[in-house]
Amino acid sequence: MTATPSGGFTATGLVKRYRRGAEQVSALAGVDLEVAAGELVALVGPSGSGKSTLLAVLCGWETADEGRLAYRGALAGRRPDTLGWPELALVPQALGLVADLSLADNVLLPSRLRGSPAAGQPRAQDLLAGFGLTHLADRLPAQASLGEQQRAAVARALLLAPVVLLADEPTAHQDRGHADRLLDAVADAARAGSAVLIATHDEQAWARADRVLSMRDGRLTAGTSA
Repeated sequence: MTATPSGGFTATGLVKRYRRGAEQVSALAGVDLEVAAGELVALVGPSGSGKSTLLAVLCGWETADEGRLAYRGALAGRRPDTLGWPELALVPQALGLVADLSLADNVLLPSRLRGSPAAGQPRAQDLLAGFGLTHLADRLPAQASLGEQQRAAVARALLLAPVVLLADEPTAHQDRGHADRLLDAVADAARAGSAVLIATHDEQAWARADRVLSMRDGRLTAGTSA
């Protein structure tokens, strides 16, 4: 892990291999990526191209077999698996809501883990209202639709204005109106200084991005070829 001078993060030469029976598959084949503080980058590409694997390595769920990952500024020298919600927030495809917590408590969870739930209440209420979840706040995830759960997961990620925000298909379960609200909120996070990377098939997300990168066979290129 190498310290670098400003905000955001840099990945250099990331390689991730998996065994599939007797075959070795390169999910990441030498990925170079830089996302600056205040930048929104959209990552596009077909299923199986390596997008989710890249996000998993960036957030510390997976470890690259080769390459370097460097977080900058206040996060310089840190490993992703040591970062908390104020520093690195993730919206996974599986959403990851806690089953026995209400939607409101799931949104508030990063603030509780930080030891200051009361401080997060106003922001949590604003996010719930903005994403059309106020009337569902007391429901458990199993009592909500996938779209409602996804909006709660995005709200949770945005609660503490993270330094780095990673999101995997954050509008996949939304109608156009709700998708636009989510994308507006993610773009606002970037404008406020977060380094944002989203994997998405949503062309409206591409339109909001500062850059669009295409992924195929574990490699990144510029452009929107999916």
